[in-house]
Amino acid sequence: MEQSYIARLENVAKIHMLDNVAVHALKSIAVDIPRGKFNVVIGQSGSGKSTLLNLIGCIDVPTSGSIEVCGRNTMVMTDNELSDFRAKHIGFVFQTFNLMPVLSAYENVEYPLLINKTPVRDRHDMVMGTLEKVGLLDHRNKFPNELSGGQRQRVAIARALVKKPELILADEPTANLDHKISSEIIELMQNIQSSEKTTFVFSTHDSNLISNAEDIFMIMDGAIL
Repeated sequence: MEQSYIARLENVAKIHMLDNVAVHALKSIAVDIPRGKFNVVIGQSGSGKSTLLNLIGCIDVPTSGSIEVCGRNTMVMTDNELSDFRAKHIGFVFQTFNLMPVLSAYENVEYPLLINKTPVRDRHDMVMGTLEKVGLLDHRNKFPNELSGGQRQRVAIARALVKKPELILADEPTANLDHKISSEIIELMQNIQSSEKTTFVFSTHDSNLISNAEDIFMIMDGAIL
């Protein structure tokens, strides 16, 4: 039976050492993130939003506690196993897009499939189909510096989506976009979530994105309220 949550954190803490001073980024987090929903994490800058997403995304590991993502206990995985798990099950969208400037839109979207060793015969159809979903099929041969901010974010969403992940994590995905383009990106992600049943988890200050959330988690001083 499929679990109702995509991620479960139990008593999770994260401590960073800064000049020999312990900084408690997260404190005893206990939360279930629902599967198949448009989830938003809100909080002030420095509250722990990005740290939380990094732990769910297996980019970082907690100081203590346990984390389960997509039905797997990530605490027992080696670094190589975590890398493979991320590559197969989790997509990432960043506020700065993080596209490779020397690759075309098509090649940027194809890159995760190369990492996952997707057969050549499948890659073309998967990339073209995903670019069509985000409305960029006609721009597939353009490089990032030839695209607008909104178009670059669409490429980033396509890159996250192309491997059909169970979970997409988006850290302030609309922060560098104007209101009109931001609204278009939010609508695009909602349509993807609805049609693909992909779980989204965002960190954001964007009131427009917050107003479209299905579940909202507020974090303050490293603790979920």
